[in-house]
Amino acid sequence: MASEKNTTWQHRLALTERETLSVDGVHSLGSYDEKEIRMETTDGILAVQGEGMNIKQLDLEAGNVVIEGFVRALVYDEKDTQKKGLFTRFLK
Repeated sequence: MASEKNTTWQHRLALTERETLSVDGVHSLGSYDEKEIRMETTDGILAVQGEGMNIKQLDLEAGNVVIEGFVRALVYDEKDTQKKGLFTRFLK
């Protein structure tokens, strides 16, 4: 049943005052620390970069993440980039 929800999720971002970010359409959470939070979304890998980053709310069943902290950048990567090793990226 969860896979049916994943196909209907819309990827949406709401950033308030560069301090609170709500992200919809999140499949999984990757690495995170106070400077960067990475997640897989319906539109690819999203890296949220900033200072004092903290995950305030996480609901992967609903596909929603709320992040607090000072947001400096939102960067998208291809879906499979995070899974490839360093050696594979050099062979491109």
